[in-house]
Amino acid sequence: MEFEITHVTHYKYGHAAAEAYGEARLKPPNLATQTVLSHRLVIDPEVPTSGYIDHFGNHVDFFSLPFRHQELYVSNQAVVRTQAVPLPASSLELPLQETRQILGSMMTDIFDYLQMTPAVQTTRESVQWAKKYLPGRIPLGEALQRLNEAIHAEFKYKPGVTENSTPLATIWKNKIGVCQDFVHVMLSILRTAGVPARYVCGYIETDPVRAPDGTTRRMVGAVATHAWIEVLVPGMIWVAIDPTNRQWINERYVAVSFGRDQRDASPLRGTFKGSGGQGMKVRVIMKRRSAKPEKVRGA
Repeated sequence: MEFEITHVTHYKYGHAAAEAYGEARLKPPNLATQTVLSHRLVIDPEVPTSGYIDHFGNHVDFFSLPFRHQELYVSNQAVVRTQAVPLPASSLELPLQETRQILGSMMTDIFDYLQMTPAVQTTRESVQWAKKYLPGRIPLGEALQRLNEAIHAEFKYKPGVTENSTPLATIWKNKIGVCQDFVHVMLSILRTAGVPARYVCGYIETDPVRAPDGTTRRMVGAVATHAWIEVLVPGMIWVAIDPTNRQWINERYVAVSFGRDQRDASPLRGTFKGSGGQGMKVRVIMKRRSAKPEKVRGA
């Protein structure tokens, strides 16, 4: 599949900002599951950007506006081809206990993805869920499937009820939030159980797709950036699963950035100097390109 992606972020200040600085993690990487055909980042007011690769392998564009401005637009445009990649069955069939033993010999490579952060912490609930859904005797793939379904069933998706700063304990108490909250919950459980996992920020197809029974359904979180989980399995392979939509990742997903939690993988972050507040609006469209008709020989 090929997708055209448009992601526009509009900042508007209560009073003109004297200056602003930002980092954009918006360039999708080339992976086994996706190929970037084109990418363009536009900053308005127009300023130059400088790029670097961060600790987690994300491409980062740094920009600064050292002058007064009332508004700021960041437009990310990309064309990406995706393809399904089979899950590593032999790795997912290993018992969890054996998985931990294998990966334990590669601690320098997985250390970051076993550590708790201010957003992803060990809680009483994460310990209980790790014991219930991630016992050492069952296959890794089965455990991930059960945990993914349990989070989807127990937590309610509702935009606007949480913020980036909402503590994980509050998410556990209220069992309500958005995709990043579900991911932080799942990361906490996995890391408590000694399973290395990371946060993924990206896009999912905007338009609903017709199911075999004739119904159409839009994936949850399709009108903004989305978040899901990747788990490192033996063979040093990342496998991806989405608790918000209760499914393994398929070709309707495009990964953009990775990290230990939402802050590491945040598509945009920065600061500004000014006396007023700041409002932000985000619009994301990821539309499938129509298949090109094949040429008929001799035509």
